[in-house]
Amino acid sequence: MSDRQPIAFEDELNQQQLQVVTSGRGPMLVLAGAGSGKTRTLTYRVAYLIEQGVDPHSILLLTFTNKAAREMLFRVESIVPFDVKKIWGGTFHHIGNRILRSHIHRIGYDPDFTILDQTDSIDLINSCLDELGHKRKDGMLPQGSVLVSIISLARNTRVTTEEVLEQRYPYFFDYCEQIEEVEQHYRDKKRRLNLLDFDDLLCLWLQILEEHPTVCDFYAGRFEFVLVDEYQDTNKLQADIIDLMASRHRNVMVVGDDSQSIYAFRGANFANIMQFPERYPDADIYKLEYNYRSSPHILTLANESITYNQNQFRKELQPVKEGGTQPYMVMPSTMQQQAAFVADRIQELVYNGLEADNIAVLYRAHYHSMELQMELSRRNIAFEIRSGIRFFEQAHIKDIVSYIKIVANPSDEIAWKRILQLLPGIGKKTAQKIFDHLAAAPDPLRACLDESTAKKVPKGAKPHWSSVQDIISALISTGTDVSPAALIKAILENGYRTFMRSKYTDARSRGEDIDQFMEFAWQYNSLHDFLSELALMTGNEADGVQDTDARERIKLSTIHQAKGLEWSVVFIISLVEGRFPNPHNFDSLEDEEEERRLFYVAVTRAKDILFLCSPIYAKDNTGYTSVMKPSRFLREIGDGHVEKIEMHSGYGSSY
Repeated sequence: MSDRQPIAFEDELNQQQLQVVTSGRGPMLVLAGAGSGKTRTLTYRVAYLIEQGVDPHSILLLTFTNKAAREMLFRVESIVPFDVKKIWGGTFHHIGNRILRSHIHRIGYDPDFTILDQTDSIDLINSCLDELGHKRKDGMLPQGSVLVSIISLARNTRVTTEEVLEQRYPYFFDYCEQIEEVEQHYRDKKRRLNLLDFDDLLCLWLQILEEHPTVCDFYAGRFEFVLVDEYQDTNKLQADIIDLMASRHRNVMVVGDDSQSIYAFRGANFANIMQFPERYPDADIYKLEYNYRSSPHILTLANESITYNQNQFRKELQPVKEGGTQPYMVMPSTMQQQAAFVADRIQELVYNGLEADNIAVLYRAHYHSMELQMELSRRNIAFEIRSGIRFFEQAHIKDIVSYIKIVANPSDEIAWKRILQLLPGIGKKTAQKIFDHLAAAPDPLRACLDESTAKKVPKGAKPHWSSVQDIISALISTGTDVSPAALIKAILENGYRTFMRSKYTDARSRGEDIDQFMEFAWQYNSLHDFLSELALMTGNEADGVQDTDARERIKLSTIHQAKGLEWSVVFIISLVEGRFPNPHNFDSLEDEEEERRLFYVAVTRAKDILFLCSPIYAKDNTGYTSVMKPSRFLREIGDGHVEKIEMHSGYGSSY
């Protein structure tokens, strides 16, 4: 290395990046705006420290994915040749595992512990429910996946389970005592079996640091420099760990963007980045504002939008690129016309030579893309969904459709088996036996309500069987000579919504999906026409992706899933009050500001062309057509920052 020329940092970095990379000691807060070269800055900071003679063993790099850590260290190694294995780099959980292997014996665990993945944790919780008799006692108690989520959120935010239930799961609050009992049993069982879940890797790491000062002093002394990526996404638990690991030398550099803090629902604590200067009064604050991604017009719009947030570090993205067009504002008449407009523009862009994977459609919630998925499928436009699986392939939508199918055809074996196997304790064999019993009856729907059928239901499913009967009874009462939407409403209101709450951690968003599905269903008066359309749509969806290269598929994504990514052309759809911003997230000014940050993230995903779509009319889940109000985030933008595209009635829709 002695013959190697020193790195010309001033040639590789802009002035703001250079200031960060070559800064001295002490705490640092680096506010890295969207597209400002955050990863490059972190990489060169590590390289600079090593070139200045800092021992790589004394550097700790904390990231949110192991991939990010590997990429950064690989880049560092290409700049300053040395063995990157000397640096401790990786996710919080990765580093926690390393530390616990050496010190967990201090709190009574064996260092040869096994780590449970998410599925293992859910299985263990379910076994605890069984052992305590809760599965047999009450079908309303949340199932394993929901309990894991509740317990995890409490631990990562360092609040009680009772507080989480009160704030996030109020419909389970009456079960607080039972849930805490299950949680304690789960904790005891893990300890007895020498098992750790992912949260233990952080919680026990912090416990050792807090309860064993010699261990804390050792690591705080060893790591002279602590660097943290995506600091705006850290939770309370992670922030407390960072403070202790950096407590000796206090050379802690946190990099993030308060304007892109959008994960409060996962437990991320916005206060961590905002209060960093209070916890470290001597911290130097740097801003990276030169944006290498987006055109000047897109950045002007983003800058103007985020100024409406009161609680922020003020910064202004400066474009490096030149030229470009103003963002387009489009106000289609309906959701269907919005879908047709987006599909038309996509076809036009691809025809003119743009690769499909350079195009993305972003939305606040997954269900906002339903009409668009249908329109793209009709036109055989291949697409890839980054925000989950295709709308009609989602488990809860397939559940609803199965109930509708048995109304249309009470002998539908596949639909009956899906419904039956939703219940705990009913597998394929039991479902087959129950179905055979129902199929032998003159009217399988009414036979489902008979005591003779209930006798065939296994013990573990008994608490849930009445919910199935309630739904079937409601469907019989509703009849078949109605819109399918009326059947969907009957399914949702007579037991399925309660079932979702006990089974799914995201029951509210799944409920929104079903509400949207109901809105769509009001277009149909015939049950058979509706089911035929769905069958053709799901068939087209499958055909639309097969044998297509990834470059030939446009991307559909929620904004949360799109963070960190970029595309040449971006459509943001359903920018109306009640959809974006999401009305469920408006309990406080802080909630509104997080929604605005979400809009800011969406806008700054676009490199060259941005479309903002705000439909005028939409049906609600009762079938009533109402006027939609443009999103406040659009109304906050001055007319001079967008070019409006006029729409005419009946535009391009295949509906």
